[in-house]
Amino acid sequence: MEKILAAQLAKILTEYSAPVQPGHYVTIIGNGSTCSPLIETLVEAVLQRGGFPNVQAQSLISSDYTDHFEMFMRLAGPEQLDTLDSTIMHWVDASDVLFFIKAPANTKALSAIDPQRVSRFRRTMQPMSNRYLGRYDAGELKWVVTAWPTPALAQTAEMGLIDYREFVAKACGLDQPDPVAYWQEFRAMQERLVNWLAGKRHAEVRGPGIEMSFDFDGRPWISCHGSQNFPDGEIFTSPVEDSVNGTVHFNFPSVYLGYEVDGVRLRFENGVAVEASGVKNEDYLLAQLNTDPGARRLGEFAIGTNNGVQQITRSILFDEKIGGSIHMALGRSYGESKGVNESAIHWDMVHSMKDSGEIIVDGELFYRAGEFMV
Repeated sequence: MEKILAAQLAKILTEYSAPVQPGHYVTIIGNGSTCSPLIETLVEAVLQRGGFPNVQAQSLISSDYTDHFEMFMRLAGPEQLDTLDSTIMHWVDASDVLFFIKAPANTKALSAIDPQRVSRFRRTMQPMSNRYLGRYDAGELKWVVTAWPTPALAQTAEMGLIDYREFVAKACGLDQPDPVAYWQEFRAMQERLVNWLAGKRHAEVRGPGIEMSFDFDGRPWISCHGSQNFPDGEIFTSPVEDSVNGTVHFNFPSVYLGYEVDGVRLRFENGVAVEASGVKNEDYLLAQLNTDPGARRLGEFAIGTNNGVQQITRSILFDEKIGGSIHMALGRSYGESKGVNESAIHWDMVHSMKDSGEIIVDGELFYRAGEFMV
């Protein structure tokens, strides 16, 4: 099953998500000890399509928290925490395509690290994020974040490894007769939604645990259909930075850089989260919100649309796509949705809307209980 899954993923990633062309320099970032089947098939697929693969199997930014990264976060001194590895910037500049593979061996590897150190390291990494997002906005770089099923991810999702592999395959549409055709139809569906939203200005979000509003005048909604994340399934915009008002009590747990925070409550006034609390790991929540001024503003508001994802896994790549959910990201906004909020963090938090939640756009009911009404 591993070989089949790896081959299916590599095919759709290199042919649909970020089509590799002859001469492309392709960097593959992942933990070689946990996702070698996918790395190997991606290298093969890139070579077959005439590209030049570059594997960064032990990168500090691979998002899979290898043992050496845990050691770095425990032992690094101030100068080491504040210094960005210049080789990272080299391959961000040189690459035409970046594939980030989430494949942690231990999802809790950073749970004992001082949150202030994590926040400090995120600030150090911000120039790298700025560079690859800037190159993406300019059309110079394609990037895709994907996942490979590991025992750690399966345990965190409270599944057996076989069940988790099947879950990943369904979330990715790999159980469909023609996965590429499936995602092309998915893209057409979402583009109809964002076309309806074009030119609208104001949203009100209501339901159990949430009562808030925001403007998005001049901010387009973007369809996410597998070209940056895989699996995918959301439409998003960047709220006007000073327009967010109201409260939300997130009913799903949130995991960021290995820390799980549960029971998050936020209250916004004129765009700023002026009150924040959590039932679990509140200190970590507050440390990240104090990373920089932009960390207390929303960079993104999104609606999850992937009905192949119907359960919480504590992996945001999947959880933010849950059909019948919304999510909001504290921190950095994306240029494609014309957001201008800057921050070293981008922390997505998910809230189920299936229990009578509603989204009203310019006075018209757009969404109710997980279903689009237009």
